[in-house]
Amino acid sequence: MANELAALSTELAAIVERLGPSVVAVDARPRFASSGVFWRPGVVVTAEHTIRREEEISVTLPDGSTVPATLAGSDAGTDIAVLKVESGAPVIARATADPAPGHLALALGRSENSGVNATLGIVSAVSGEWRTWRGGRLDRYIRLDLTLYPGSSGGPVVNTAGEAIGIATSALSRIAGLAIPATTVDRVVDEILARGRVARGYLGVGLQPVELPDHHKGLIVLSLEPEGPAAKAGVLIGDILVELGGGAVTDTEEIQGVLESRTVGQPIEAGFLRGGAARKVTITIGERPRRS
Repeated sequence: MANELAALSTELAAIVERLGPSVVAVDARPRFASSGVFWRPGVVVTAEHTIRREEEISVTLPDGSTVPATLAGSDAGTDIAVLKVESGAPVIARATADPAPGHLALALGRSENSGVNATLGIVSAVSGEWRTWRGGRLDRYIRLDLTLYPGSSGGPVVNTAGEAIGIATSALSRIAGLAIPATTVDRVVDEILARGRVARGYLGVGLQPVELPDHHKGLIVLSLEPEGPAAKAGVLIGDILVELGGGAVTDTEEIQGVLESRTVGQPIEAGFLRGGAARKVTITIGERPRRS
């Protein structure tokens, strides 16, 4: 048993040493740095909530040197920020196997003074697609049972093969730290590098579920954003939304799910009840305004 623990300890230390050259410290907020990782050549990914300024961002590389970084874009919904850095540092490998509850997990980080650091724990829960309280969509929910120190967010979470299952964040759950899945990171990085932001569709309506006759359900329009997509399409307060994009909708989560599968600027057909009569309108999906 002692030999097995010693072998595990040696292997974990080797993983940290091997991956350390891909992990950086990101100086973009007061007091202390956060962590980041080279996700692609010249591209560092970190946690959006740790980016407190858009200019004068610097990155501390594994050799101790500090270089400037440019903010390519960020997405509060998924807590991902993308930096461009001129460096030939190696890119971290992605996990080839899905994480499962009970799997060991290492969260790697870097501080400006003490260098690379690591914290060990397990994946405590995994489930399907999950919407964050900030409005973003994670391809899966990966909860961690390990300690995330103040500078840990933004660093990679890796398995025992030394492959990244995601990016560590303490900002998306009050229960425990999460790993933003690698597939989500790739999707968000693609969009940010292409357009500088993640565009999310919206209809410009305030909705509340209501019961309809024959045990059916719908969503009553309680408010309309002036000049918003729904208002421009002729939707009125008091209309009851029952279909969107060809499928029935009964709660706001379903609305968000439909909009996630469409692009901003795309027309979508909506079915309403107005005064008991069925109506259909075509709404052009708008881009949700970003928080200032």
